[in-house]
Amino acid sequence: MKLNIDIRYRSPEAWIHAVIANFDKFLQDHADCERKASAMALSFVAKYPDRLEIIPELIDTALEELEHFKLVYQLMEKRNILLPASMSEDPYIKALLSHCHHGINERFMDRLLIASVAETRGAERFSMVSDHLEDAELKKFYKILWVSEAKHGHIYVKMALNYFDENQVYKRLDRWMDIEAEVVKNLEIRPALH
Repeated sequence: MKLNIDIRYRSPEAWIHAVIANFDKFLQDHADCERKASAMALSFVAKYPDRLEIIPELIDTALEELEHFKLVYQLMEKRNILLPASMSEDPYIKALLSHCHHGINERFMDRLLIASVAETRGAERFSMVSDHLEDAELKKFYKILWVSEAKHGHIYVKMALNYFDENQVYKRLDRWMDIEAEVVKNLEIRPALH
C-alpha cells in the first residue's frame, strides 16, 4: 500500500537560488513553518478528540515538529537571527485550504491529505536545500529533515486510511496532488519553505 503520491511539479530552480541567496530569511520562515506544523498536528487532537486511533501519532508528530523548531532556532541563535515578530500567513497553505470540502468527514479527510501533501513538498524542498548548501553540518541537518518530512507525509495518509476507504483516499489524494502542483506553479519565488 502506497502512503503518498509523488509530487507532480518540481520546485523551480529559481526557488532554491532565492533560498541560498537569503538563507537567514529562509531560516526565519523555516522556524515559523515548524511551529505551525506542530500546532497543526495538535489542532487535529483538539478538533477530533474522538479519533482515538490517530491521537498518539499526532502527539508524536507535534513533538517531532517542535523539536525541529528548536533545532532551527538553535541554528538561528548561532547566526544571531531573531524569530519573526509575528507568524505570517502562508500563501501555500491558504491556497490549499481554499479547496477543502465543507462536510465534517470530507473536511477531516482533506485536512489530513493537505498535511500529507505539505509534508511531501517540504521533503522535496529540504532535499534541494541539502543538495545546494556547502556547509557540511547544514547539509546533514537538512538531509535529516528531508527524511523526517517524507515520513510525516506517509503518516497523514495512513491516518486517513483509518477512517476512509482506500480507493476514496487515493482518488482524493490524486486530486490534491494536481491542486498542489498548480498552487506551487503560482507561488511567488521567495526565500520561504512554501
